Amino acid sequence: MDNLIPLNIIIADRSYRIRANKEDEEVIRKTLKTINDKIIEFKTQFAGKDMQDYVSMVVIWYATQATNATALPNADISEALDKLEKILG
Repeated sequence: MDNLIPLNIIIADRSYRIRANKEDEEVIRKTLKTINDKIIEFKTQFAGKDMQDYVSMVVIWYATQATNATALPNADISEALDKLEKILG
């Protein structure tokens, strides 16, 4: 825990303060860019009521990409999403 650095991240126009390993910073920032780019893409392609609709679409897209890329069992995906929720929570 000593090597954790604070990061200010933005997802769907909301900012969050998280702590992460220094060596993970680049991967986190690239992932955030992908997520935010997909939100913009979905906003232009689909009708939605609010930002939560687009974030939900991106979560489904991202989980599907992870499943196809690594063939993770559902339990692993669920665990990864739980970790993400704790970071953002």
